[in-house]
Amino acid sequence: MEIMSGRYFKILSILLMGLLLNSCATKKATLNEDKTLKKVDAAAFDYVYVEALKQKLLGNGGDALRYLEQCVKINPGSDAAYYQMAQIVIASGDLTNGKRYALKAYKIDDKNIWYTMMLSGIYYQQGNIDSAIIVYKKASEYYPQKQNIVLALANLYLEKHDFKSSIEIYKLLELKYGINETTTPGFINSLILAKDFNEALVKTEDLLKSYPAGIQYYALLAEIYREKGDGIKAQEVYQKLLNENPDNPQIQLSVCDFLINEKKYEDLFILLNPVILNPDIAREDKLSLFSRLIGLKELSDENIDKSLLSIMVLEATFPNDDIVPLLRPEFLDNVGREKDAIIRLEEIINKAPGNYYAWEKLLLLYLQTNDFKKLMIKGAECASKFNRSFLAKLLYANGSLENGNYDIALEELRKAQILAGDNNEYIIQVLTMRADVYYRMKDNTKAFETYDEAIKLNDEDLTILNNYAYYLAEQNTRLKDAEEMALKVIEKEKDNETFLDTYAWVLYKRGKIKDAAKIMESIINNDTDVNAENYEHYAFIMKSLKKCDKAIENWTKAIKLDSTKTELLIEIENCTKK
Repeated sequence: MEIMSGRYFKILSILLMGLLLNSCATKKATLNEDKTLKKVDAAAFDYVYVEALKQKLLGNGGDALRYLEQCVKINPGSDAAYYQMAQIVIASGDLTNGKRYALKAYKIDDKNIWYTMMLSGIYYQQGNIDSAIIVYKKASEYYPQKQNIVLALANLYLEKHDFKSSIEIYKLLELKYGINETTTPGFINSLILAKDFNEALVKTEDLLKSYPAGIQYYALLAEIYREKGDGIKAQEVYQKLLNENPDNPQIQLSVCDFLINEKKYEDLFILLNPVILNPDIAREDKLSLFSRLIGLKELSDENIDKSLLSIMVLEATFPNDDIVPLLRPEFLDNVGREKDAIIRLEEIINKAPGNYYAWEKLLLLYLQTNDFKKLMIKGAECASKFNRSFLAKLLYANGSLENGNYDIALEELRKAQILAGDNNEYIIQVLTMRADVYYRMKDNTKAFETYDEAIKLNDEDLTILNNYAYYLAEQNTRLKDAEEMALKVIEKEKDNETFLDTYAWVLYKRGKIKDAAKIMESIINNDTDVNAENYEHYAFIMKSLKKCDKAIENWTKAIKLDSTKTELLIEIENCTKK
């Protein structure tokens, strides 16, 4: 949890206020409101419009829309009809048409506050902050006295990281209203985000003078000290708050957040249990805190054990929860204890076989630890139990592939592609694995055709290009194409040693031995985690340069890392004879 969880305020709730007021903001065009009605049948319009509102209130959105369409045929200048249409389609989840109708209403009457809120809310939901700002800026010019409009604009600037514009608005609000609890906290947050900590400190002290009972402002003061790098003063403020308000949920969470940032883990573990047992702290806030805890790096063994104990206490407070039990295996995985994480996940699914999230994490850990036998066995169970899960099918296929059960792998990939629908990212994952299956089946034609199909969907996917280039090199075919693909990959990821290894191997196959040797030397000299394949490739390159001693040395290292590479013993023997 962030110390100031309201940093950006509730922007979305402000923007969407108009969307929620379906019945209390209805506007009906009359002769006085719309001059165009003088030329049309006003009585007919009123009859149809009222019927439309009736159907809308009854929940018959489709019928209401049909009546409203008649309204705009009678009077194309009826902003009220377009506004009602926008409300109905937005309620059904259709933001595209909602924006279309809202824009029509807004263009007819851009001074209408409800149209402003609706249109800005749509822009915000679609991630179009710039357009939301334009609409609210115009509204703030029309209604400078409406504080909620001006505040929404200030906070939109904050989202855009335009701190200067946001601060300018808050300065004007302060001149108008002085120090107050509505606008000053937002002003302080803007200053903090702009890293103007000295001014933020001054404003916070002024706020505390006016509102000394505001506990949350002391937490804000501590945060500013922390941001300024004055951890001692920050801790003094937090300790005072905690002593005076030991059960206050916001203070407890704020102090925990501070202790994590300052790496004061001994104090943190003392406070964790009171946080877990505090009934006034929401489950989501506890999960947020523990998500930070399980992501900590470089914990001592003692602190790892204390973390596990706290996580187990949290589990005991939520015995029937699906998410809380996953914290422990996630933590164990993060601290490098994958086997313990797997054991815990197996316990969870034995106790709660319907916990899909536990299944998913378990299969991913089998994959991570190269336990392909269990991945296939448990993958089959998971894919059957959760037969609408794309990931379950994909992981089962992966386990089957690694165990040589190619028919099963292809069948699961077929099912996965159906589940992928029109999601190109998912389809590409299926095609990439399918190509791998065909390649291992020694059906190179189908393998390469499948890669071509994947490239048509995305010719910028680095994994596809890398794997395709490597397989072409292995088969000594289309080596020029392979080089172009491998080069394209490393131009985008120059430091990825897997991709560099592929490029070097392609160059070796193309006869560019010295260039290949330079790349492999850089991988082996710079990487402390060189794999068996790296040493194997480098050895073949050394052999081509007639450096048999070097080749034998690297083949030996490859065999030491991967004892299944027994074919390299023949290479060593042949090189020794020379």
